[in-house]
Amino acid sequence: MNTVIDTPYPTTATLPDWLDPTPWLEQSHTAADVRHALGTESPNEETLAALLSPAAAEFLEPMAARAQALTRRHFGRTVQLYVPLYLSSWCSGGCAYCGFASDRQTERHALDYTSVAKELDAIKAMGFEEVLLLTGERCPKADVDYLRDCVRIAAQKFHNVAIEVFPMAEEEYRILAEAGATSVTMYQETYHPETYDLMHRWGPKKDMLNRLEAPARALSGGLRFAGLGALLGLSDPQYDMLALYRHARHLQKTYWQAGLTISFPRIRNEVGGFDAPYPVDEKMLAQIIFAFRICLPDVPLVLSTREGAAFRDGMAGLGISKMSIASKTTVGGYGDAGSEEGQFDVSDARGLHEFCDMLRSKDLEPVFKNWDSTYR
Repeated sequence: MNTVIDTPYPTTATLPDWLDPTPWLEQSHTAADVRHALGTESPNEETLAALLSPAAAEFLEPMAARAQALTRRHFGRTVQLYVPLYLSSWCSGGCAYCGFASDRQTERHALDYTSVAKELDAIKAMGFEEVLLLTGERCPKADVDYLRDCVRIAAQKFHNVAIEVFPMAEEEYRILAEAGATSVTMYQETYHPETYDLMHRWGPKKDMLNRLEAPARALSGGLRFAGLGALLGLSDPQYDMLALYRHARHLQKTYWQAGLTISFPRIRNEVGGFDAPYPVDEKMLAQIIFAFRICLPDVPLVLSTREGAAFRDGMAGLGISKMSIASKTTVGGYGDAGSEEGQFDVSDARGLHEFCDMLRSKDLEPVFKNWDSTYR
């Protein structure tokens, strides 16, 4: 039976009041504000606004020290590892910044179930216990039924099966949860409405409110964790990061029993040759990571192989507590050669053993599994 859930999501021109961070952007922060933020024992949105401000750029060293202390307090000297598996490069979306956008002149691929199992076996043999399954936007080649079957295959091999796919209805998320999915990652890309509309030229992803509400639907549908993020470089990073914080706090208050993770992806090179209108350099990215660790001390912060090896080495345990490694952004690529072109360029191409050796040299322990899938 083909499972089709009607998804005419209601849209509105007005985004929720809790999202708009504009009042904080209208304030001018001083060095004294940053010192006060670093000294507070109860960090909040005001703290984050000060730590994201230009004035805080001169305080990276004390921010890093506090971020490291909080990371060790809440996560010890561990770094949790995962790996992504792209199931399909078919996409109905028109994202200006994505190598899988439907107008890109690239050969499209989707793994059949035999290939999915082969890829997962190769990943399992590397030692991973968490896999992230990815697709483009909803299309016939990669719909909910396809995802459900891929999740079932993965759940037989892995304790944690995460999905980073298109927004779905609550009942569709429930179908995937029952198949064995444990978490969803849904980057809002940008929280700035005008920029969001400009960057998403056509397709279902153009509905900003639908995407914004997807993590809440996923948690209501039975998934245990939600991963949030904004694609740094699309819009003013202060705006996006303050809105991201508001989104995270909203979900924490509404779904207090669920877990969250926060990621900090930056625009990377892709087939379309997109240039970021608001470039974020490594110094600014470090400032953002430290600020979030200080203001969300017990939330896992994630850094992927979009970033280079030297920067990732520096951030491991210094705010970041979860990382991908040995990643492929091609369709497949672990059990077989994979597709010729990926969604974006990988910057840290090290293998798993080399990366784990680096972590241990920093007195950090790579963690592949610290939960059991039976505890749900």
